[in-house]
Amino acid sequence: MTQNIVEVIVLVVLLGISTPLLGNYMAKIFENKKAPGDRVFGPVERLVYRLTGVSPEREQRWTTYAISLLAFSMVSALVLYGMQRLQAHLPMNPDHLSSVPAPLSFNTAVSFLTNTNWQNYAGEDTMTQFTQMAGLVVQMFVSAAVGITVVVALMRGLTRAKSITLGNFWADLTRIVLRVLMPMAVIATIILIAQGAEQNLHATHMITTVTGQSQGIPGGPVASQEAIKQLGTNGGGYFNANAGHPFESPSGLTNLLLNWLLLSIPFALAWTFGKMARDRKQGLAILGAMGGLFLIGALLVMPLEAHGNVHVTQAHVSQAITSTSPGGNMEGKEVRNGPIISGLFNSSSTSTSTGSINSANDSYTALGGGVILFNMMLGEISPGGTGSGLYGMLIIAILAVFIAGLMVGRTPEYLGKKIQAAEMKLVVIYILLVPFVILTFTAISVVMHSSLASIYNPGPHGLTEVTYAFTSASNNNGSAFAGLSGNTDWYNTTLGLCMLVGRFALMVPVLAIAGSLGRKQRVPASAGTLPTGTPLFSLLLAGIAVIVVGLTYFPVLALGPIVEHLVGKF
Repeated sequence: MTQNIVEVIVLVVLLGISTPLLGNYMAKIFENKKAPGDRVFGPVERLVYRLTGVSPEREQRWTTYAISLLAFSMVSALVLYGMQRLQAHLPMNPDHLSSVPAPLSFNTAVSFLTNTNWQNYAGEDTMTQFTQMAGLVVQMFVSAAVGITVVVALMRGLTRAKSITLGNFWADLTRIVLRVLMPMAVIATIILIAQGAEQNLHATHMITTVTGQSQGIPGGPVASQEAIKQLGTNGGGYFNANAGHPFESPSGLTNLLLNWLLLSIPFALAWTFGKMARDRKQGLAILGAMGGLFLIGALLVMPLEAHGNVHVTQAHVSQAITSTSPGGNMEGKEVRNGPIISGLFNSSSTSTSTGSINSANDSYTALGGGVILFNMMLGEISPGGTGSGLYGMLIIAILAVFIAGLMVGRTPEYLGKKIQAAEMKLVVIYILLVPFVILTFTAISVVMHSSLASIYNPGPHGLTEVTYAFTSASNNNGSAFAGLSGNTDWYNTTLGLCMLVGRFALMVPVLAIAGSLGRKQRVPASAGTLPTGTPLFSLLLAGIAVIVVGLTYFPVLALGPIVEHLVGKF
């Protein structure tokens, strides 16, 4: 127990140190100011601009920014799709894997394009080393960077006055990859290799186990993928067991490192927002709401898993902590992590859009699984993904000042910008689109005969599994609840559509809001202006997020994890 408490404290301390340091660094990059590493990254950046013909000083309107983003994403998806379909004929295929079928190639291309990294396959048995490195890992870098570019554009729209431009997408993308993601990923990769994570180009090596059985030990560039997977809140994994596989995370230190990596950029971006707004309190208010929601989720999951399933105890099976057992609900968890650290990791994974888990969500207690499902239903804002978490929270902030403005009878304002009908229509689209596709496809899947055949656990748990799948895809998380055979034409197609909606159907309204706000003049604060840099506003943000989710998803949560808990089957 003491070790678990120490690890939680160390994680909080690391985040407390990295958030202002990384946040200040990213603010300098986004504002094109002098920053550490200019002598190293500057020449490389300028070379990229010359090779691609990009003029970083030439800024774009929100429409051009959005078109650039969509065009880049479309080309990325086509390249990744083609790479999977042709991988049997491409190099670096030591295990002679066949090409990926079309429906699965579509699902995977969309998944990695949208920073979801949902995997309807076992990585070590399906994707060649070339596809993993040149296809999936590349998308892990650029999809994370694309998410950050959108929130950077929104921050510029909020902080600029009478500006028709939001920056240059290509320049923002280049700076984020070169100056933020690559250096941090390289350092993390070196640490992972030093701790024993696999990193090679070997074919699967057959061995004989102590029981006399034959077993294949796959090789591959695992550590380098693991680093950017966590840092870019991508999720997925080189192996089907994900971050629970010892080749991906071989020690307690690497488990802590991976947990910090997936939280570091989302929290730091809130600090960056305060710096760019020239008002640290604004960033702290957003950070407080994110941190509060994250802590509540983690502090609920950890004891739920540590105490175990009450119905198992009633069946006279001990779940107590002993010298030989960590106690609690250990189904689907590793002894080296135990239920508390496993609960913390998976809560972090679902509070961000990472989806990388170190234990089986499907084996969690009914309420524990319900909490990690609710984490995603919040819209990935606690703290959410790289970029997507902050722009999701800023959309909630705009909604919050609008509601407050209605209460006092004044035009709502945020950072001196009036929030009017045009912005609120886009906010409503942003808030309603994801719940619509989640609930619609879930409803169809639990009544259609062909999709029902994919559910291995009928009843409340099966409903949770289906709801979790569409929630994970639509919120670009990528984790799975297992117990659901998702590699079918129906789920490959519908989950792919959910990923596209959850990514691009939200990014475009965000950029439109950024463009609208950027053109506006600042208005001076008055006695009727709601202060937005206060703890009270943080509480309002968190409360509105929870209320919106509660009103939207409570029926399906009640019929899924809550009913399962009350029924008490295990």
